[in-house]
Amino acid sequence: MYKIVSTVLFKFLVKMRKNLVVFGNLNIPKHNRYVVTCTHESYNEIIMLAMALHPNQIHFMAKKELFENKWVDKFFRNLNAFPVNRENPGPSTLKIPVKHLNQDRTVGMFPSGHRTKEEVPLKRGAATIAMLGKAQILPAAYVGPNTIKGLITDKSYISFGEPIDTTNLPKDLKRAEKIDYIMKQVESETRRLQRELNERLA
Repeated sequence: MYKIVSTVLFKFLVKMRKNLVVFGNLNIPKHNRYVVTCTHESYNEIIMLAMALHPNQIHFMAKKELFENKWVDKFFRNLNAFPVNRENPGPSTLKIPVKHLNQDRTVGMFPSGHRTKEEVPLKRGAATIAMLGKAQILPAAYVGPNTIKGLITDKSYISFGEPIDTTNLPKDLKRAEKIDYIMKQVESETRRLQRELNERLA
């Protein structure tokens, strides 16, 4: 279902409407085994991030509350989303995304943890998962409409930064320190991308 929906949206929003502009295309890994992170102001980032990486499929982490209805649960799972208990994370919080990485799939995460326009400290999940899966992190920033109607009428912009290595880390760091080390890089690069994107479009 993901392939069908993404292809239809890609042809309509990107090819026909030309409503997506992507910067930093050369930073996108040639393989599919990485974690992509992005700023998160609305649900539109999910759609446009998928369009920016099309035809590669992203497996998104999503809060478990979205899966409580069995029909909605089936819909989201068919779109490659999987539930996460953000209030009480268990072993599956790490096990599922790491398994996707080990199967050469891309995992999509929004480290801010919720939709916001404010600069907030990024959570550690992306770094932890990428480090356990020995995968790169591809940071991204989004500027664009925050309504579904806006996706059709206005342009969206995504900027990708350079992938962040999670394997070649200072040897003297403990596990928690390595995660913090990675997240500082993700946070710094994400803010830079957002700032430059805002300046470019000003």
